[in-house]
Amino acid sequence: MDINEYLRRINYDGPLSPSAETLRQLQVAHLLTVPFENLSIHLGERIVLEDNSLFGKIVVRRRGGFCYELNGLFAALLRALGFKVIMLSAQVAYAEGMFGPEFDHMALLVTLEERWLVDVGFGDSFREPLLLEKGDEQMQWERVYRIVADNGRFSLLQRENNGEWKSQYRFGLQPHIYSDFEEMYRYHQTSPQSHFTRQRICSLATSEGRLTLSDRRLITTFKGGGRQERLLEDEKAYLELLRSLFGIESSLSVS
Repeated sequence: MDINEYLRRINYDGPLSPSAETLRQLQVAHLLTVPFENLSIHLGERIVLEDNSLFGKIVVRRRGGFCYELNGLFAALLRALGFKVIMLSAQVAYAEGMFGPEFDHMALLVTLEERWLVDVGFGDSFREPLLLEKGDEQMQWERVYRIVADNGRFSLLQRENNGEWKSQYRFGLQPHIYSDFEEMYRYHQTSPQSHFTRQRICSLATSEGRLTLSDRRLITTFKGGGRQERLLEDEKAYLELLRSLFGIESSLSVS
C-alpha cells in the first residue's frame, strides 16, 4: 500500500504515530473525503474484498464504497501506520428491536492504551472513535452515544432528540477476515431484499452536516437538525452533482 497516496486521498497531513489523537484525526478526515456509496452495485461492477483492489477503487479512482470496502481498506491503512486493529462483525438494528444477521456490517476495533470502536462506513453515525469501555455517555458534534456491554457483546446506542436511546448496531469482539463477510456482502450486492440494491446512495459528511444523493433526491442536513431536500430534474443533473459534490466522475452513468 502507498500510504502517502492514501493520505493525500483523504487530505490528511496530521500526526502519524499510533495514538488516540492520530486515530481521531484519521477517522474524521476519512469521513469528510470518502463517500459512502453503493454505485458499483447498480453499475454491475464486481466488488472484491481485497486490499489492493479496494485501494485501486477508493484511492486511485477516488470512489467511495459501503462498509466492507471503507472499513476494510481503512483497517489496512491503520495497520500500515502501526495500529493494532481487527475487523468486527456487527448486526444492524432494525425496527421494533430487531437486528440483522451476523456480518451485516463491518466495524473496527483499535487497541491502544484503551480500546476504541472505529467506523468510517456506517453513514450518518459517530464522527470520532468511541471508547469501548467508557460505559457512560460520549458526546460529539451535538450527538450523544453510549456503548453498552451485554454478556460479551456490545451495543452502540445513540440518544434521540426525545431523550430515548436508539440502537445502531451490536457486535462481538472476535477478530474476522474478509472471507468471513463474503456471504453477506454478496447478499447486499445481489438480493432484491437488500436496501443497497433498491436505490442508489452516495453520502458524505461535511463540516456543516451531510450531503446525500438518494437516487435523484439531494438531501442536505445541517448540524443542529436542519434539513433540505431537492428533487433533481434528470440524470444529467444527478451525474453533475456526483462530480461536483462527491468527486465521482460522470462516466459512471447509470440508467
